[in-house]
Amino acid sequence: MNRRVVQGAKAYISGIDAEAAALAALTQDGWTIRGQRLRTAAGEVDAVAEKDGVIAFIEVKHRPTLAGAAYALGKRQRTRLIAAAEILLGKNPEWGKAGVRFDVLLVDAAGEVRRVADAFRVE
Repeated sequence: MNRRVVQGAKAYISGIDAEAAALAALTQDGWTIRGQRLRTAAGEVDAVAEKDGVIAFIEVKHRPTLAGAAYALGKRQRTRLIAAAEILLGKNPEWGKAGVRFDVLLVDAAGEVRRVADAFRVE
């Protein structure tokens, strides 16, 4: 196997582990996971979670540091997440009766999770 394939496989596994840690933190905080790795025509949403009628579209960012993870979500990804959320809300009209938001869960190399609730809004 070449080095690039090995690095890609490690990154994929690391990302899966980061998502698992992020979803475990959400669940521990009382959120119910409504979906994971949801694919739409606009792109994929890492997770959708609900608590008290509020739906959160979750993006997980994993980097060596929490600060690095915080800078990893760009405008293009936010636009993709908004479009994917619109598709998912159209297919699930019962979601978000008490509100909808976009949360980013940051995960560092040690597995520490930090949530940025309501990280951005539709402009």
